[in-house]
Amino acid sequence: MTATDTPIDVRPPFWRDLRVIRLVVQLVAVVVVFGLVWILGNNLLDELRQRNLPTTFDFLDQPTGVNIPDSSFDPASPIRSALLVGIKNTFLLVIVGIPLVTVFGTLIGVARLSTNWLVAKAATVYVEAIRNIPPLLIIIFVFNAFILRALPPPTEAATPLDWFVISNLNIVGPSIATTEGAGVVWFLTLIGVIAAFVVGYARTRYSERTGHPHHRILWGLAVILFFAVVGYFIMGRPVSISFPELDGRIILGGFGGLGSYFAVLLALVIYTSSHIAEIVRGSILAVPNGQSEASNALALSGFQRLRYVILPQAYRIALPPIINQYLNFTKNTSLAIAIGFSEITLITFQAIGNGSPAPQLILMLMGGYLIFSLTISLIVNYINRRLQLVGR
Repeated sequence: MTATDTPIDVRPPFWRDLRVIRLVVQLVAVVVVFGLVWILGNNLLDELRQRNLPTTFDFLDQPTGVNIPDSSFDPASPIRSALLVGIKNTFLLVIVGIPLVTVFGTLIGVARLSTNWLVAKAATVYVEAIRNIPPLLIIIFVFNAFILRALPPPTEAATPLDWFVISNLNIVGPSIATTEGAGVVWFLTLIGVIAAFVVGYARTRYSERTGHPHHRILWGLAVILFFAVVGYFIMGRPVSISFPELDGRIILGGFGGLGSYFAVLLALVIYTSSHIAEIVRGSILAVPNGQSEASNALALSGFQRLRYVILPQAYRIALPPIINQYLNFTKNTSLAIAIGFSEITLITFQAIGNGSPAPQLILMLMGGYLIFSLTISLIVNYINRRLQLVGR
């Protein structure tokens, strides 16, 4: 080996090394952020002490002093209990609303690409009109025009089929009533769900081996139903359906909620669906045309083409931006304060109005929405990773 073949160390000095520079910049940024938080926190504590306001969270044990509609909450209960009721009401909006906006947004997005002129134009008008209106106005409009005006008052509540009780105060439908032994039925149903996954896996392997349709959903539902029915009869029918009964202004039995809950839910579903529809439409257009041509060559129907070819590929593209709409839906639930629905924001401001310290409560309110958002992002990002194609 000659002298010219000897490797030469050309590593730059550490003050010019990009890796060192990046690390130093990141450390400086972290120090600056924590420094600002420390300064602002100290300023806040000093202001609270000067005004003789509490700087701890001991006030959470004090009585709330307010009623929460459609709840057995006692005004003498501590503030922490009221906040938990608000979190539950917000959760009920989110857990019901996200599946609804997904379904309606997808249907409207597909309708915008329909070959039927009337369907396509109607979907276009819906999207272009709704997504340019502030969600707060939609909530107020739905509550006043639909709930308060279109539905009867509580003294004249409608009872269609004797299965529902509908008024502008409450909307209640059938519910499940249980007696002793129902726990065994639910346990056997859970076993049935686990067995359904096993059967579905076995049917998938069978389909891959033989080429026959797997029908795993039908098989899975049959397994779940079998276990539930067996438990139902073995335990002496401990599960029944409770239909609501109207006694003056009081509704006995059934399951439902306040009219304000359904107003917020309907308004946010209408608003968020218009945004998801545009995402779905753009994602479908991003799927290569060859996929549709191949589907037509296989003689698939329009529904089969969407179900098995187009939408699975479109959702790989659509899901990341749809996550943002899920988060927007969650944060927009705070607008329910405008019509008096007792979600976490309204209860927080009621506690502040009764003399509880605002900084701590606002901090807890922000933390609550942060937990909601991070949880939704974690779940949907996991689904997104499962949907992505893995390269070799």
